[in-house]
Amino acid sequence: MRFLLLYATQKGQAKAIAEEIWEQAGARGLEADMHCISEMDKYNLETEKDPVVIVISTTGTGDPPDTARKFVKKIQDTTLPPDHFAHLQYGLLGLGDSEYTFFCNGGKTVDRRLQELGAQHFYDTGLADDCVGLELVVDPWIDGLWLALKEAFLLQKEKEGMSSVVNAVSSSLSAALHGVHELNLSSEVQNLKLEDEGVRNSDVLSQKLVDINLVASTRDTEPSLVHSIPSVSQSALNIPALPPEYIEVQFQDTHGENPDLSSLISEGTTFEVPVTKAVQLTREDAIKTALLLELDIADTVFDYQPGDAFCVICPNNVNEVEELLQILGLSEKGEHFICVKVKQGTKKREHLPKLQARSYSVSSSNLYQPGKLWFVFNIVEFPACPARPVSRKGVCTGWLAELVAPLLHPNKNTLNTEGGSSSTEKISIFARPNNTFHLPADPSVPFMMVGPGTGISPFIGFLQHRQKLREEHADWEFGETWLFFGCRHQDRDYLFKDELRCFLENGTLTHLKVCFSRDFSTAEVAQPKYVQDIIRLYAKEVARVLLKERGYFYVCGDKKHMADGVSDAVVDILSMEMEADKLEAMKILATLREAKRYLQDVWS
Repeated sequence: MRFLLLYATQKGQAKAIAEEIWEQAGARGLEADMHCISEMDKYNLETEKDPVVIVISTTGTGDPPDTARKFVKKIQDTTLPPDHFAHLQYGLLGLGDSEYTFFCNGGKTVDRRLQELGAQHFYDTGLADDCVGLELVVDPWIDGLWLALKEAFLLQKEKEGMSSVVNAVSSSLSAALHGVHELNLSSEVQNLKLEDEGVRNSDVLSQKLVDINLVASTRDTEPSLVHSIPSVSQSALNIPALPPEYIEVQFQDTHGENPDLSSLISEGTTFEVPVTKAVQLTREDAIKTALLLELDIADTVFDYQPGDAFCVICPNNVNEVEELLQILGLSEKGEHFICVKVKQGTKKREHLPKLQARSYSVSSSNLYQPGKLWFVFNIVEFPACPARPVSRKGVCTGWLAELVAPLLHPNKNTLNTEGGSSSTEKISIFARPNNTFHLPADPSVPFMMVGPGTGISPFIGFLQHRQKLREEHADWEFGETWLFFGCRHQDRDYLFKDELRCFLENGTLTHLKVCFSRDFSTAEVAQPKYVQDIIRLYAKEVARVLLKERGYFYVCGDKKHMADGVSDAVVDILSMEMEADKLEAMKILATLREAKRYLQDVWS
């Protein structure tokens, strides 16, 4: 029996789960016709008669993944009749993270629209939360899928008037399920017991102990000058059976060229671009080191808007790879291409996924500086500790920092520094546009920006873009702009300090409010430490911009330690200024989110 299996993935998780479903289906004698949801030429929901299973993730601020954009756009066509998918039976598994506001919104969007177009659930929708562990929902959802599919197939046959085949279908499926159940039991690790049949310990068997248990009588274990502890040869040994091989490794010929990066990245076209500038934005004694890199994209068709993100394709650390090869005894194979697969028929899952590209916010405007792209990042560092004897750096930020080290000039940390023009260092990138985190379409609309630390990154692009528009369109009306920025120390990690002063002086930035969480203040009145504290000081202005002037509110940075606090502050402000209870204020904020006027670009 056949069913259609579609997946929409951003970083590979939805695809991996779909592959798990595909493998289990094959073991049960079912045909899962699996496709990426973007491959719309390989399936047709308008004519699909078999059950459909959809696995879909969520990205950005609640958007469907990039691979689902065309599909979502197609089904959101308002001219489609309410019975467009009345023939369709489907089950949907959504992936998300409850740390973010629009939990599983990618899956919810597709689920809701299919329902509006008349499609029917043959199996309840599952929503898996990466915050607590996807497997807590994914595993039981997959386990229950097979019975739901069985019932859907039976119903399908009844509708087709093939009642004579119903019993046969039922028995074949039951037999398949029963056979797989027996297979599951037989594939469990069995404990082999050697000698001493009189000593049986069910607890040891159930816990599948790997260590060697030495069994001796009470008399033998008591301190004695006459008796000694029995030797190993006289004891019962409990060891696990060797599990069957489940990984297939193939070393390929070293001759030939490296594979094209575009063939390894499912998201779209990649561009290899030179790094033309590298600037350290923080002082040497800052707790975190922030770097700004400039890329030359003039010779490419790569395009972006302020607020967009893009991805950097990075390698693993060379020293760590060499150390792993040495441990595995594969040093001589270091230059070989390798293909690693899970063997067909195994129930094990794909725990060595490909190295994911890293996403960064754009820190510039293509209108302000054509052909250039800026981005900012902190070098992620993991210091040595008892659980980590050797310190290490983040995979991508550590690699980028090492790559651009020759371009960095100590004591020259202004963005006007010309340096590295002769550099030949290049990195591979691909676009990851943001659907919503953009400037208001109407320049007369006011907006507020909250971006402590490197969260200021997209707002530099916003302000560059706004400045250029003001220069080119002196007759336009421009709304006021607010920026709330925070860092630890004013003289160590105040990012873009000179640039922000210039934006203030030329009128591009109307209000700049800053705070420094680690600087000691001698003022009698306690100074605000964090951006959420400053926002509360300007409650009336926040309420005016959001409610009376229908302005926009942008938040960028750490979610747990900042964005949630900012959200709470805005709720309190709305409650106080509108003289409403907190629940009503939360509803208003939810409305602003839905209207895309309260926007977040946050990370965990």
